[in-house]
Amino acid sequence: MEAESFSASPLLLFSLRIVNVVPRLRVQNILLTCQIRIEPACRSYSDDEKERLVELFGEPDRWGQTLHSFLWANSSVSIPGFERETRIRLPAPCTRDFSIASAKYFYGLRDGTAPLNFLFSGAVFYRDDSGALQIAQIPWSQEAPFRMPATVWQELMKIHYPDGDWIRLGHETFERLYRYKRRKALLTWEDVLEDLLETTTKDRAQ
Repeated sequence: MEAESFSASPLLLFSLRIVNVVPRLRVQNILLTCQIRIEPACRSYSDDEKERLVELFGEPDRWGQTLHSFLWANSSVSIPGFERETRIRLPAPCTRDFSIASAKYFYGLRDGTAPLNFLFSGAVFYRDDSGALQIAQIPWSQEAPFRMPATVWQELMKIHYPDGDWIRLGHETFERLYRYKRRKALLTWEDVLEDLLETTTKDRAQ
């Protein structure tokens, strides 16, 4: 597993080893599709992580009902021919968009690993003993669990967003925020948020 160095957006590459169990029949090509899912119930969480994941799963006393498997990414790759085995790199796009469940989950992890499950499908093209081209479907039952260190996602985000985070706003909300910035004569967007947070804190203290 490694980060793609020349990607414009965050991208992880998982190393995948594929073995031909009938090596006398050469594989001509594989069209592989993979659904990468996050399995949140397969690990424990610290109190800090529970607080950071409340928006995603609700209060911890409900996690017995809410920690369901969910989709991280769909990935497809075309694999050239081979005889016995081959290795490929399977791309998995990442995002810092906190409206996406996977971003909320990975951000919420402080340490340990993120439990993943790779569900494979697609088609294998090969030639039989007579030389005729054959196609075999890859069933969804073909899967591979993997535990990805939480630090991998964190370091990847630091590479692409070294100076801060992004928040996506609707046009109306942005316009209201921009008017507030102009009215208060604030220099930066960080100043705007700091001013709003300070005002909210004072209001709650009263």
